[in-house]
Amino acid sequence: MQKKALVVGVSGITGSNLAEQLLAEEWIVYGLARNPKTDLTGLTPISADLLNTDSLATALSEVSPTHVFITSWMRNETEAENIRVNSLMVRNLLDTVAPTKTVQHVALVTGLKHYLGPFEAYAKEGTLPITPVREEHPRLEIENFYYAQEDEVYAAAERDGFTWSIHRPHTVIGKAVGNMMNMGTTLAVYASICKETSRPFQFPGSGAQWNGLSDVTDARVLAQQMIWAATTEAAHNQAFNVTNGDVFRWNWLWLQLADWFGVEAKGFDGIIHPLETAMAADGPLWRSIASRYSLKEPDLDRLASAWHTDLDLGRPLEVMTDMSKSRKLGFTVYQDTRDSFFNLFDTLRAERLIP
Repeated sequence: MQKKALVVGVSGITGSNLAEQLLAEEWIVYGLARNPKTDLTGLTPISADLLNTDSLATALSEVSPTHVFITSWMRNETEAENIRVNSLMVRNLLDTVAPTKTVQHVALVTGLKHYLGPFEAYAKEGTLPITPVREEHPRLEIENFYYAQEDEVYAAAERDGFTWSIHRPHTVIGKAVGNMMNMGTTLAVYASICKETSRPFQFPGSGAQWNGLSDVTDARVLAQQMIWAATTEAAHNQAFNVTNGDVFRWNWLWLQLADWFGVEAKGFDGIIHPLETAMAADGPLWRSIASRYSLKEPDLDRLASAWHTDLDLGRPLEVMTDMSKSRKLGFTVYQDTRDSFFNLFDTLRAERLIP
């Protein structure tokens, strides 16, 4: 049977890179989103609302996927609402595809909030894990929508007989427009603004992040791990961390990023300087920059997610991710983190998203 993938959240960083990799490996690929990506040759876009079962039933009536990849989530005001909404999205989707009886594997992307806690209690005393974080770490004694999403997958797998995999990346780096968590593009836009205004490229985060070890996940590495887990029997019914495979300190990488843009780097000076504050009034400025350089996206908020970058760079501890589990099972993909950022910046410039 030819493998047919349903990529849920195909317009995001993770979903778009996954769809591209699946197509390169000659899968049949359906891409679902409220406004699905349509510029990938070979992709069949599907427009649907995961909170509307009628919308899903209509949109997926002619789709019989063998593999479902869930990369979508919705941000809400409270963690209780995050749990209600995001678990319902997963449940609605899996209930809708269940009658086809074709689904062999479901992959779900979550992240390091599994170990660090939800937005309301993120990386705070009482929730801080031992690092490097490992898959066997127990769930925190606190509500977390990632746990609720996982539980929906586990319940549907037991009911319908498919295998599953959970993927926990650390800060996904890749291209997307309109994405809610997008550190790479946020830093590219911030550096572009600094260059245009002669501002220093000020590190926005904590001393622990500036001096501590860290890692990130290239969207292409995440895509390859998801496909590997979906097609490797030994990886079925497992949760996996996923990062590039190297570590770095921001006090080194920040200078590398500044050099790429030709701006003055300013490191941690004892004070956290949130990007959300620093960029709060930059919407009109970015619109002017976009006009001057004929950029495709004049809306700063569709490119930069300062709140999320602040969340990651403001942590009070260093965060590293153990990759031993998938390495032992044969997943050996590696990506140099500096190149992850530089490749992204090259793409953003080539596609007229930054000057």
